[in-house]
Amino acid sequence: MSMSMSLLQFCFQQCPSPSLSLFSPSSSNFSVATTKPAAVTCCVSQSQFQSQVSVVNGNVDSRVSERTEIRLGLPSKGRMASDTLDLLKDCQLSVRQVNPRQYVAQIPQISNLEVWFQRPKDIVRKLLSSDLDLGIVGFDTLSEYGQGNEDLIIVHNALEYGDCHLSLAIPKYGIFENINSLRELAQMPQWTAEKPLRVATGFSYLGPKFMKDNGLKHVVFSTADGALEAAPAMGIADAILDLVSSGTTLRENNLKEIEGGIVLESQAVLVASRKSLMQRKGVLDTTHEILERLEAHLRAMGQFMVTANMRGSNAEEVAERILSQTSLSGLQGPTISPVFCKRDGKVTVDYYAIVICVPKKALYKSVQQLRAIGGSGVLISPLTYIFDEETPRWRELLSKLGL
Repeated sequence: MSMSMSLLQFCFQQCPSPSLSLFSPSSSNFSVATTKPAAVTCCVSQSQFQSQVSVVNGNVDSRVSERTEIRLGLPSKGRMASDTLDLLKDCQLSVRQVNPRQYVAQIPQISNLEVWFQRPKDIVRKLLSSDLDLGIVGFDTLSEYGQGNEDLIIVHNALEYGDCHLSLAIPKYGIFENINSLRELAQMPQWTAEKPLRVATGFSYLGPKFMKDNGLKHVVFSTADGALEAAPAMGIADAILDLVSSGTTLRENNLKEIEGGIVLESQAVLVASRKSLMQRKGVLDTTHEILERLEAHLRAMGQFMVTANMRGSNAEEVAERILSQTSLSGLQGPTISPVFCKRDGKVTVDYYAIVICVPKKALYKSVQQLRAIGGSGVLISPLTYIFDEETPRWRELLSKLGL
């Protein structure tokens, strides 16, 4: 069996006993080997794989399914699931789930919005088939199962959790002891057509694509889920391609990352179906509201509002002193207001109230600078939201949609 790379996608089905499936990106033709041939199904076309649910007369159906509710897909388990719920709650979008065993929930703050808890890879697949309109997944999952499909639009590319990277790792010992870069790995004489580099991975799309893009010719991938770090020590793989967070698990299994071996950086992203945005009523408005809430909260994270009193003859003179300091410029500049007091029966202005926004890392320095120019009574409070006139990501989305 052989097909060109652009048309090949393997769907590995469960069988009574697991089998090892291998495929090689080393040439324009691919071959599949498995100890249980019946356990492997080949989907001939990439487009068929991307929308297997919506196929009409052999063609992908570009219409959205007929329903009125808007659907948001969220991860159903693990750290990504809990972090996603925490972020939405911080944005005043609390997910209400009547029964923890149910896969459907609501966000009361947004009418007509259903939350569907799914596996991350199924969120991507159901966005492609328009069974979901919006979803939150890791960028690695989006890249692996979305495969660059233009119907998937990233609405927010940095939700600031789920940070990791997809990376190639090799043993620290043996023939790899002095190998520290992808170039050096590719130039090793050990890899031939008869004895290729064996890589264990759960990324059967990104892995071969990365190797081909970087010119590695003699490579064979074995698909595996979980505990990949043990594969080299067991002798069933020479290297692994897996997600790395802290790198502790790699080090504990005598593995190392190499220069040029990072496939992509990943974190949680908000994704939408282009068809849903353009064709389903209310999806664009709902996306706008969710995006604004996310942007306002994420921008405010780590920011503090600093208020102080300062003597001055007028607001302009106070502004000159403030803007002479490097940490007191705020988001767009300081807000300066007169502080009125009554003296000898007359209302006078001796002080001005200063309000600025300061990042956490510059907080103490800003207090020092305020004191140095005559500031007193410094008050500090954390910020929850910072709303712009219009979020830049919304303008980017409209541009992508041609609106």
